[in-house]
Amino acid sequence: MQDDLTSVWETTANNAPETQKPEGDYACDVLVIGGGFTGMSCALQLAKGGASVIVVDTIRPGFGASGRNGGQVIPGLKHDPDKIDRLYGEFSTAFAGKTAETTFNLIKENDIDCDATPSGWIQGSVKRDHLGWLETRMREWQTRGADVKMLDTAEIQALTGSQRLVGGWLDNRAGQLHPLKYIRGLTRAAQAAGCQVFAPAPVQRVKSISGKWHAEIGDGAASITSDHLVVATNAYSGALFPKLRKSLIPVNSFQVATAPLSEEQLATVLPTKTPVSDSRRIGNYFRIGPGGRLMIGGRGSFADPVSRAAFRGIVSELHAYYSWTKSVPIEFCWSGRLAMTYDHLPHIHRPMDNMTMAVGYNGRGVALSTSLGKAIADNLLAPDTPLPLRFSDISPLIAHDMHRAYATIAIWYYRLRDYLES
Repeated sequence: MQDDLTSVWETTANNAPETQKPEGDYACDVLVIGGGFTGMSCALQLAKGGASVIVVDTIRPGFGASGRNGGQVIPGLKHDPDKIDRLYGEFSTAFAGKTAETTFNLIKENDIDCDATPSGWIQGSVKRDHLGWLETRMREWQTRGADVKMLDTAEIQALTGSQRLVGGWLDNRAGQLHPLKYIRGLTRAAQAAGCQVFAPAPVQRVKSISGKWHAEIGDGAASITSDHLVVATNAYSGALFPKLRKSLIPVNSFQVATAPLSEEQLATVLPTKTPVSDSRRIGNYFRIGPGGRLMIGGRGSFADPVSRAAFRGIVSELHAYYSWTKSVPIEFCWSGRLAMTYDHLPHIHRPMDNMTMAVGYNGRGVALSTSLGKAIADNLLAPDTPLPLRFSDISPLIAHDMHRAYATIAIWYYRLRDYLES
């Protein structure tokens, strides 16, 4: 039994790659701030393309959501394909539909050991009222050649072992991985390609002088000069870029993992090990994790948890899906912070010709951030290469300092709508 809030990923991951605290003055073509999936994917692609790259992270690569998420590799955006067509065009929809494939290909090409499995993904529902729009979503991807299908009640209950789910759809493009192993593997691959990775290396300030960026690191013992700056801080964006921080709503995702299940239990609970997400507005996601543990996650409080008492709601959801788990010990409880945007879309900003920012994955972070990081690198290496999403202005949210209050009201509203649907 774990007495702290350490994640199952931290306990089962391989060793962290070696990084160092920077000292002195450095120069590079591109400085990447943030050592998560976006930043490290971008750095890897840039280094392979011949650019000199430095990545800095305040704590260590994967400290944030990249090392703590549920490890579900899901293609697409929060919006359905037809709407993405209307918003951005068919090129963007095709990019979104291939983000899982892009991620799995990157893992294979760089021989990253992260338990990656293209096992598919189920978006299931406990609400029959949701089945109509789930079928619409499935059909829109199906018309674009995706390997997807609807699941009736009997099929989804057989694939999940839960009598709570009444239907859903299966996306065979998707899968799962060990997120902390993945970000550590990405980091090693970037280092092998020539990228320097500094951590702990908090950036205190950045300024543009004569077309170059100058970043002051830590207590001033180090500085980095670069031609281009990539900001990949997402939900951990802080005082360095206050306007960017105020355009995002950071929310906590809480997760728990049980003790290892028996062979008999594993034969009926997610027997194909296909991960699942619930279609409710405030839903859950679950899968089989390391050591045959059943894992479930969902929206938590805005305050960081300080004890296991904060996880009672998630544990209650686990018991609602699988009542027999009331007798199974919970071994791990942890949380991570992700970034939501007002329109539920990722945002790419280029406030200056030599600065690119990418944030706001809204729960689609593994595949989307990996693919977007790579796309940003391709664009920097060859400016004629189009980005998959258009640039947007940074739009701070009104009364952002009160985001916990109005976001909490919104969550209760969404929970009420979920409750009223049959």
